[in-house]
Amino acid sequence: MTEAAVAIERLIQRRAHFELGPVNLTIPKGCVTAIVGPNGSGKSSLFRLMLGLAMPDEGSVRMFGEQVDGAGDAVAYKSRIGYVPEQAIDIEEHLSGDEKAAFTRPWYPGWDVNFYRELLRRFEVDPGMKFRKMSKGMRRKFDLSLAMAHHPELLLLDEPSSGLDPIAWKTMIDTLHRYMEPGDRTIVMASHIVDEVRRLADYIVFIIQGKVLGIYEKDALLESWQTLYVDAGGKTILWKTMPGFRSCDRAGGTTYKIVTEKAGEAEQWLAAHGAALISKQKLELDEILLELR
Repeated sequence: MTEAAVAIERLIQRRAHFELGPVNLTIPKGCVTAIVGPNGSGKSSLFRLMLGLAMPDEGSVRMFGEQVDGAGDAVAYKSRIGYVPEQAIDIEEHLSGDEKAAFTRPWYPGWDVNFYRELLRRFEVDPGMKFRKMSKGMRRKFDLSLAMAHHPELLLLDEPSSGLDPIAWKTMIDTLHRYMEPGDRTIVMASHIVDEVRRLADYIVFIIQGKVLGIYEKDALLESWQTLYVDAGGKTILWKTMPGFRSCDRAGGTTYKIVTEKAGEAEQWLAAHGAALISKQKLELDEILLELR
């Protein structure tokens, strides 16, 4: 991996009915990292910890090499970040987009009004409209435009496509691809949309029940997790000793359906044990997540 945009070490956050961690996670600069997991697994909590909106009970968070602890110059590092939360802020309902932009602009030295207006045009957003009159998708498009207006080094996007129609979704994907073109920018996003992760992510972080299972290079992950259909030829084979073994089911006769997370090694193992590989199929991200749960 390249230089770290975010470094989280031995982090634990305790709540009455939920515990996040311990989390050890390094997110590389210049890449798109998708955080994937079921609802309530801790994705939004991680974002709040990165922004200093909450503090861990143990461990540390570093953004751009700076400790996030509430004691330093939070404005300095937050001005380098664009953030789109999962839920809009209710107390802003009486504001218009223009009014929120006027409030937000002074905090960001890199604010680019022309780029901001270009984004609004691209997403077909009327900034003079009150938030209470905007649809969920319209508000989402405004929030993304606002978060990107100062050309942030890091975008934190919590379910960025929530409420978007297919055309707006494609516009968002194209806009984020353009954002990454300079090569020194970073996106960390939480998403349930498999195609979104496929199109954008370089790395994938799996988080389940507050536990981070690791960070994986996307293409290598999708290549290694496969379902193998195997003819055992009547032999008794201990499938659980196969490299990367996750599950096994009978598919009829002497044929077995086997899921492995190390497909290349598993194929060599099958050949060595005299089992015939009939066919294979890559798993989708949601299928991998189900296997990990």
